[in-house]
Amino acid sequence: MAKGKDVRVTVILECTNCTRNSANRNGANKESMSIGISRYITQKNRHNTPSRLELIKFCPFCYKHTIHGEIKK
Repeated sequence: MAKGKDVRVTVILECTNCTRNSANRNGANKESMSIGISRYITQKNRHNTPSRLELIKFCPFCYKHTIHGEIKK
């Protein structure tokens, strides 16, 4: 028996600090800026968390714990 919409959905979390820095890359030094954007894949329960998910995770490009927010696929 198939369900129309699953309760648990897969979401992608992206570092908010890296995304802000990537917008300012055009005029900056390559050595001083981070190379990539940290992303994590996790699952959330749609009924318990209807809003966008935000978790504090470690970002290897910033070398510190930052807020990772849910993005669209």
